[in-house]
Amino acid sequence: MAEDAARKPIVVFRGVSKFFGEVAAASDISLEVAAGEFLSFLGPSGCGKTTALRMIAGFEQPSEGDVFLDGVRVNDIPAYRRPVNMVFQSYALFPHLNVWRNVAYGLLQRSPRPSRADIDRSVARVLDLVQLNGFETRRTWEMSGGQQQRVALARALINEPKVLLLDEPLAALDRKLRREMQIELQNLQRRVGITFILVTHDQEEALSMSDRVCIMRQGRIVQIGKPTDLYDRPASRYVADFVGKSNFFPGTVGEVAADSAQVTVASGVSLPVNRFGENMQLAKGDSVVLAVRPEQILLTRSAESLPQDSVVRVESRVLNRIFLGEHTEYLLSSEGLGEFAALAPRQSELVESPFETGEIVTAGFRAEAAQALAAD
Repeated sequence: MAEDAARKPIVVFRGVSKFFGEVAAASDISLEVAAGEFLSFLGPSGCGKTTALRMIAGFEQPSEGDVFLDGVRVNDIPAYRRPVNMVFQSYALFPHLNVWRNVAYGLLQRSPRPSRADIDRSVARVLDLVQLNGFETRRTWEMSGGQQQRVALARALINEPKVLLLDEPLAALDRKLRREMQIELQNLQRRVGITFILVTHDQEEALSMSDRVCIMRQGRIVQIGKPTDLYDRPASRYVADFVGKSNFFPGTVGEVAADSAQVTVASGVSLPVNRFGENMQLAKGDSVVLAVRPEQILLTRSAESLPQDSVVRVESRVLNRIFLGEHTEYLLSSEGLGEFAALAPRQSELVESPFETGEIVTAGFRAEAAQALAAD
């Protein structure tokens, strides 16, 4: 994304709320999306992400606040007059039309209608973008799910929208095809250079494709940032629990310094913590939870094998083992930490053989692996 484009907002929400009766589907959303950005709304069902997308599209109108597209307030502008197009989860293709007519549909409805030669050129251009050259006469029901999704993308792109809205477009695909389409969507967005806004409940989908991710809960934005920032520096327990996997160890705050605090966990171990949730003001005696990602926990049969700076070292029993190909996920239990998960990369298990269910191992992690978050 070019620096100039990054400074120019193409979509702006200013204090936007949407009510259905007494139910607030979106509450006081303020947000700017830059031109050329790939942004995802991520959250569980009912969090307000689809409502936000539909207000950009014009399918819903805000109850309060304003929505702007390319500097124009669009609250009262109907969907068909907005410079956006949407790709739906179901693709919404016309089964009785071939690929050419599905893709050209928007141009064929224009008045005045472009010439057939202009339409042919436009269809050829977008089919080339989505790598479907030669499929013009194919019926959509004769195509795979991934190919149908590309037809839906081509149909949306042919109208040259300023913003492309994607409403869970990969949900109907199997895991392998979904991963392939994630890469294709990223590459397509870079080639066309327009703003993509994706709605998904799939964290992997959002983290792998987006420049920024907007985490939503109960109609509100709880954190927005780059995928790496959300993963490494979650603002709250909700975000740490929703983005990736985390272990949560209850603890009590001891001595507090300007940029660090001593936290004693249930095992009795006191460790220095210098990573905190958003706007946390700690005082001695406060209850917190320490969030530790499973991949930050090291397992070994010999405590001496742990790095010297491991501040937590506890004997743990292996409760379960799940082989996932590139890594193995272990569920463990210890007196001091309770139940927790650890991930062992496949490479490490080539050096030290996999641990067996019921085996006693030593688990440890460094101080920088832990982030203190509010106990609620």
